Amino acid sequence: MSPVSKPRAVVLLSGGLDSSTCLALAQAQGRDCSCLTIEYGQRHEAELRAARRVSEMFGVTDHRFVRVDLGAFGGSALTADIPVPKDEESKGIPVTYVPARNTVFLSLALAMAEVQGAQEIWIGVNAVDYSGYPDCRPEFIEAFQGLARLSTKVGVEEGRAPRVVTPLMDLSKADIIRRGMAAGVDYALTVTCYDLDPEGRACGHCEACALRAQGFAQASVPDPTLYR
Repeated sequence: MSPVSKPRAVVLLSGGLDSSTCLALAQAQGRDCSCLTIEYGQRHEAELRAARRVSEMFGVTDHRFVRVDLGAFGGSALTADIPVPKDEESKGIPVTYVPARNTVFLSLALAMAEVQGAQEIWIGVNAVDYSGYPDCRPEFIEAFQGLARLSTKVGVEEGRAPRVVTPLMDLSKADIIRRGMAAGVDYALTVTCYDLDPEGRACGHCEACALRAQGFAQASVPDPTLYR
């Protein structure tokens, strides 16, 4: 009797807390994971190094790095010379939003999944403890799923497309951390800060740092973040 093959999944991995948890949960649920990390013109190489550390920790053998320069368009504090807001609560969609980022990321993951015959794409978007980005909402994921069915060979010829899986969508940051800890994530390997220094140390004052610190506090888990 031949062994049953694991479902294949492409996991979008940024090196941050959420995407690292997403990878851990995918593996815990029996997926054969490949990882995709996008070099999109973000300010800091530390994110890419973190993604590599996390994929190595989980024994991922297929980890692709793809360069797409969203910084060529600017419009975000993460890709252009725009100050990252500190110690303030954003009103509306913040300046750290990168235009079309998740649309581009999911499109690339869709291409990778279709070529590999992967049944799923996992992405760590969240609509609870997040910065209000429009491309992290359930409505966006649902719309992209429809696009995937219309735009792929498997969608047209076979009536199916890789399923976009969002295991963190409705979780608080504390719950994400609890589930990640249970699945073996070493959060000391991850980075979240919007304004890291050249050594990869977090600022402790941007919105991403605040949400991360709040999550660890509410989960009653020591915060392993390296602050400058």
